[in-house]
Amino acid sequence: MSVNLTIQLKRASKVYHEGETIAGVVVIDSNSDVRHEGLTLTMEGCVNLQLNTKNVGILDAFSSNIKPLNLINTCIELVPPGKIPTGITEIPFEMPLRARQAVSPGYPGLLETYHGVFVNIMYILKCSMKRSFLNKPLNVTCQFFVQYQQQEPPPLKPVRCEITPSTIRASSSGSSRASMPHFQIYAEIDTTVCPLDKPITGKIRVDECSVPIKSIELQLVRVETCTVLFSRDATEIQNIQIGEGDVCRSRDIPLYMVLPRLFTCPTTTTVNFKIEFELNIAVIFEDDYLVTENFPILLLRSR
Repeated sequence: MSVNLTIQLKRASKVYHEGETIAGVVVIDSNSDVRHEGLTLTMEGCVNLQLNTKNVGILDAFSSNIKPLNLINTCIELVPPGKIPTGITEIPFEMPLRARQAVSPGYPGLLETYHGVFVNIMYILKCSMKRSFLNKPLNVTCQFFVQYQQQEPPPLKPVRCEITPSTIRASSSGSSRASMPHFQIYAEIDTTVCPLDKPITGKIRVDECSVPIKSIELQLVRVETCTVLFSRDATEIQNIQIGEGDVCRSRDIPLYMVLPRLFTCPTTTTVNFKIEFELNIAVIFEDDYLVTENFPILLLRSR
């Protein structure tokens, strides 16, 4: 006997907002009649936190036992105990997407779906078919995505700066700064308050440089903080090369970066964790000397 369970959502994008109804069908494909002890559908949403062993040590990472933060957990009965006939059977369902009513201290409500390195926010539908004690229950899951409602666009907050040896923090005493090549670079970010559905734009211009340039890159970085043991980790999301080789002097090079879905979300601060983002402009000289300018950015879900 072969039985297959699948969950199909009516919305192809699988993107939902709080207050909407998640609708779809559970499809049961069987080559013979199937007796069961009931079908249930569970909606789960949680935040999984992981500590970096480089920051807190291996023993602390395993002994702290950070439990997932539950955001939503709703269960409904689709079909009472009985028999499913041979062939393909479709069972429709509807479940409202609402945050838990009985909130505990520090409960953040529904958060946007986010796939990070040390912080993950996920939402799934899980269908379970209970069977007799001689047969294992059948389970199938389907991930869906939660987004905030779009808000009015915020005012622009442009940033302009000049990058020179005097503005760069030297890693050691005067010898390190003295070994820097002479350069003067102008950078501009159109706004550091960035809607998630729009690209980050700006420009960079090399006015002077005493040595050849190898590459100019634009880096998007996530900064994930777990406040349980104050583990703060910055990891790169994506890196775009905007200039290759010894670029022309005194000529604007446009900056343009589309924010990746799932790996970014609105800047989030809760009692248990924080998700923040930064933008780095990196200039790599021919001798692999690296100069980086950092811009903290605020991501929002706006029009």
